[in-house]
Amino acid sequence: MWIKQKAVWRKAGSSVCNVNPVPEVKQMGVDWQLLLRTAIILGITFLTVYFVRRFFRGLNKRTQKQSLYNKFFQSILTAGITIIGVYSALGSFEIAKEISTTVLQSSALLIAVATFAAQQTLGNVISGFSLSSSKPCDIGQKIQIKNGGTVIAEGIVRDMTVRHVVVEQADGQTCIIPNSVVDSSVIVNMSNPDTVATFVEVEVDYATDIEKARKIIMEILKTEPLVVEAEKTSILVSALTANGMLLKFAVYTRDIMESYLACSNVRQRIVSEFDKAEILIPYNTVTIDAQDAIVQSTQMQMAMNEAQEQKAPPENPVEGFEKDHYLTKPEEKPEPEKETQ
Repeated sequence: MWIKQKAVWRKAGSSVCNVNPVPEVKQMGVDWQLLLRTAIILGITFLTVYFVRRFFRGLNKRTQKQSLYNKFFQSILTAGITIIGVYSALGSFEIAKEISTTVLQSSALLIAVATFAAQQTLGNVISGFSLSSSKPCDIGQKIQIKNGGTVIAEGIVRDMTVRHVVVEQADGQTCIIPNSVVDSSVIVNMSNPDTVATFVEVEVDYATDIEKARKIIMEILKTEPLVVEAEKTSILVSALTANGMLLKFAVYTRDIMESYLACSNVRQRIVSEFDKAEILIPYNTVTIDAQDAIVQSTQMQMAMNEAQEQKAPPENPVEGFEKDHYLTKPEEKPEPEKETQ
């Protein structure tokens, strides 16, 4: 009997508990699994970017040359991997999913606004693809960028990114030019030719033996170590000036950087060798005769003194005013005589 009552009470208690259940409290805590997943995605993203950069760095070492195409493709690949990785990591959160849904619902309007706002940036990216595919220049080459007849930049190409091209000039300044500007400009590549020609002009007197001067210049070109292909150089009389004849010839070097030093050496040796051969290089002179200069100076001083004496004011300023007709009495006219009867 006791056992049955106990069982009944247990059954009744269980039924009471089922009728009035205790509400379940949901604990708010940190979702460590979600954070771990986000960290793994970000870690894989950054490791992928690191290995991509290392791959291109090793490729440049093997080829011993930095390619403009490789540099641009590395920038595009790095940016794409970073965007995909960050989007995948943020997509695990509920708030990011809600934002993505909202963005997708208004995607047409957002695309139109983004395209209008970033049209210059998109133009630079498209121009970068055009430059990397056509390859008008490469990393380490010397170029000149002209737009409308004006030289924008002249120097060595150091880098190319998704947005711009980096050009280092001879004075040490770095020009960062957008890809769209480079793509629409005239690019003069100074590194492609096998040789670079720089013209040098020398003026000689009319009494000079031209053939003798040509032989001296040709000998200088042949013995200059930086000059190449001296045999194909032609020394021509390009103009007749008021002082003499103008000789013009080309100095050929391997690249533009050697051209400055080679032309400097050639000019210096021409002055020295022409002086030894008594070939006159005319220049303007001024001859002054000391005796004539003293006489002319004395005459000018005397003329200036005479001019000052003529314009000198009177010693007594009152005398000058007395002569003024405003201060003098008007002349009295004689009265007419009366007629006498």
